[in-house]
Amino acid sequence: MDLDHENDTLPENFILTGLSRQPWVREVLFVIFLLLYLVTISGNGLIVVLIIMDSHLHTPMYFFLGNLSFIDVCYCTTSVPQMLVHCFQEPATISYARCIAQMCSSLFLGMTECILLAVMAYDRFVAICSPLHYTLIMSRKVCIALASCSWVTVVGIFFGTAIAMYTQPQTKFVSESDKFVSIFYGVITPMLNPLIYSLRNKDVKAALYRMIGRETKT
Repeated sequence: MDLDHENDTLPENFILTGLSRQPWVREVLFVIFLLLYLVTISGNGLIVVLIIMDSHLHTPMYFFLGNLSFIDVCYCTTSVPQMLVHCFQEPATISYARCIAQMCSSLFLGMTECILLAVMAYDRFVAICSPLHYTLIMSRKVCIALASCSWVTVVGIFFGTAIAMYTQPQTKFVSESDKFVSIFYGVITPMLNPLIYSLRNKDVKAALYRMIGRETKT
């Protein structure tokens, strides 16, 4: 990003360099990003709806998976719509306040997802190593507390991460590899999570068939 300075005052806008300055490339990127975003919203939204509606999925594992899908929807929504707008904006700019808000939201949701994945790993550890005590250890109260901690704990480490980011040596340009890594993590990963964690699961497939069957009958 290039900064729009004047006499070292606080910048009002950031000028975004984007992935390409070619109009036809931007049009292609718009279509790709839009399709990926729609798939992400649809896949993760479907998981959330299934887990809420189907009583067979009211277990600790699916409770955490529902939270993960919700976070993925929020995470990609913080950046992808803005990316779509910038594909047709010349020059592509974003206000200082909106940039800070987007950065804070992305950091918060990204770290929340990391902690939630750790909680999910603990859930699977208990299920495998202590199956007889699983329902006692992973009670409804404990699950809600762990999910809440995943959201709240981020506040404690949020400012430390932000400070570490801004203490790095400043550079005027962002490498192309950094841009593509950011896109992969911000767009591709939320789209793949439902396939990796949920849609290939036999319980989720059964819940989907039951929901389709109910809608067909009505």
